[in-house]
Amino acid sequence: MTTRGTVVLLHGVGLDHTLWAPVRGALESEGFRVLTPDLPGHGDAAPVPDGVTLADLAGQVAEVVPAGSHLVGFSLGALVAQHLARFRPDLAASLVSVSSVCRRTPAEREAVLARLATAEADFPASVAASLDRWFPADDGVDPDLVRRTEKTLLANDTTSYLRCYRVFATADAELADELARITVPALAVTGDLDPGSTPDMTRRLAEAVPGCRAVVVPGARHLWPAQRPADLLSHLVPFLEGVGR
Repeated sequence: MTTRGTVVLLHGVGLDHTLWAPVRGALESEGFRVLTPDLPGHGDAAPVPDGVTLADLAGQVAEVVPAGSHLVGFSLGALVAQHLARFRPDLAASLVSVSSVCRRTPAEREAVLARLATAEADFPASVAASLDRWFPADDGVDPDLVRRTEKTLLANDTTSYLRCYRVFATADAELADELARITVPALAVTGDLDPGSTPDMTRRLAEAVPGCRAVVVPGARHLWPAQRPADLLSHLVPFLEGVGR
């Protein structure tokens, strides 16, 4: 059976491939081949060494990405996808950055490094803080999604998590000057209520990547690919179809 192309979905720090279950099913029903690898140090993947870099993460992911794939990354996965699009353009037909950080300001960098310090001091407390940020009590979120997300976060190898979180907290700076050299069609999309991967960051990313379009989704928080997969698909599928044409 001929597919409409391969889509590689890359999850965020502390999560795993299960983030993408609803999105994957919908894309497959649209005729796409979909791959959802676990990032190094996550899920079923091997732990990562001390001093791991974004290039290391991207290099390992590249081993399972077919040439000419549509790269879709969420949060840390977006940084990995951007690195691949820049340095392995043979693998990338297009780039979609979902809830991505970009060129953090000093205040934004200070905030993420403070969250890293909390995780280093008390990992369970940092998980609880993440859940509070992602799923406010008054947001009407599905309790089962909260439980599943908490289980995934707490199942992490803590050392690998901290090493990958440091990459997430710092690697946007090393990518900043490389974004202008990305040549594939690109889309950057985030939620307007995301306090960490903010609308301003998505606009910065769209300004930095040639031809990239920014989309800000009303009412969406950080983990909206899991909370509101239909909203993501409403932007993702037309973009992929446009690239295919």
